[in-house]
Amino acid sequence: MLADALRTHPAGVDEAFILIDGLDDALVHGLARIDEDRAAALESLAAAFAGSPLADRVADSVGKIIAGTVTDEHLAVLAGARAALTGAVHDALLGGLDTALGRSRHPGPAAPSGPAAAGSPAPAGGGPLLAGGRSWLRELAIAGWRGVDHEIAGGGAQAVAALLADPAGRRLAVLLDGFAAELRATAPVATLDRIPVRRWADLWSRALLLAQSGFPAVAAEPADGRFLLLGVDLHEHPTVFRAQAHGLLETPGGEVRLVRASVAAAKVDTISGPSAWRMLAAFPVFRAALAERRAVEITGMPLTAGGDLLWDESCAVPGEAVDPFALARVRLGKVTAPATPPLDRHPAVIAEPVLLEGYTAGPESFDLGGVTLAVDLDRLPEAGPLTPALVATSTACLGLLRWESGRWSVQPLAVQAVVRKKPVVAHTGDWALGPTEAKAAKAEAAAGTAVDVLRERAGRLLRK
Repeated sequence: MLADALRTHPAGVDEAFILIDGLDDALVHGLARIDEDRAAALESLAAAFAGSPLADRVADSVGKIIAGTVTDEHLAVLAGARAALTGAVHDALLGGLDTALGRSRHPGPAAPSGPAAAGSPAPAGGGPLLAGGRSWLRELAIAGWRGVDHEIAGGGAQAVAALLADPAGRRLAVLLDGFAAELRATAPVATLDRIPVRRWADLWSRALLLAQSGFPAVAAEPADGRFLLLGVDLHEHPTVFRAQAHGLLETPGGEVRLVRASVAAAKVDTISGPSAWRMLAAFPVFRAALAERRAVEITGMPLTAGGDLLWDESCAVPGEAVDPFALARVRLGKVTAPATPPLDRHPAVIAEPVLLEGYTAGPESFDLGGVTLAVDLDRLPEAGPLTPALVATSTACLGLLRWESGRWSVQPLAVQAVVRKKPVVAHTGDWALGPTEAKAAKAEAAAGTAVDVLRERAGRLLRK
């Protein structure tokens, strides 16, 4: 069943991407310069929504944009239409995967009505703060990516600074700041040989939707139970280190739910590899659970409808040792997966935990009975013991199924292998309390000295 799901595309996926690519191409060249070909692409987009609740608004907005009128409202509809298409592709891909894995999924919360429909609190500056972000995004859309120069790329700085000053605006502020940094780094964009078209369109449309007043808040309810970790996905950037653990939550009512838990810390770019774990010193229970492969008893920890545990060490107590591979063999096929939040309904967000066995491992792929599944070696972190060589000799893999560049791939989180006739098990979180391999431990100890020095100097500055 899984091989069949990996082999075929659901009906309509390719057609949806053709519509998305047509809109993205218009954003490359700018909405101020809509020629006949790009006008036809936008009209095809509007036609695809005929008969849907968005039909009239999409048709009106596309018509006005082609005629030369580009307003915030028209752009918001355009971003919403694009998000609806990527969401439809996400749902089709995930639905096929759920069927193949025998995995049930929560339907998600009902749309709010009445006073609750107003969504999250607006930033303290209200409309003006959000309007500042929308103004910059409108300027980008009109100019197009090829029209972005240093002045336009830096035009969002004031809006970002204002949004960062208010906690309610920081989600949008961080997104705009990261987007602006990419544009500044490549400006003038007209000189680029290759533009990350879909990525920038994703960032633009997501930011524009977040910049609408009353965007729904992320709601969470307290959860109790036993958190059983399967593996951890490590995200390392020059200034941030993040560990996102995937696992199962056994609830008091007997339900087993697929959940995630993330912790993160700021760092400098000179701290990398195993020493980055030191930046998560504020999360001893989380780190110990990964390194020692232990369950965690949680009480009253917030859990979102999207399946994210908002990690709070005061709500967590270490439990007994658990074998993630044994756990996956017994429990993973019967879990209930969370509903995907509306804004996260995008193919690139799919990251479904799976256990793969009985395959033939190669240097860059697994052969699953005639189906070749790419292995995403670029996601193997330096902060863990997994290596391409170990993955290529593996006999079992706990990983995340992802959809990228029109194909399925697996990101290994843990493998079982035979090295020199001896069984070996390696997880990305094995070094959460420090490297267990001698050479890596020596290098980490040297790097750790730098971490301690930087922390001491930072503390000195704060005391002053």
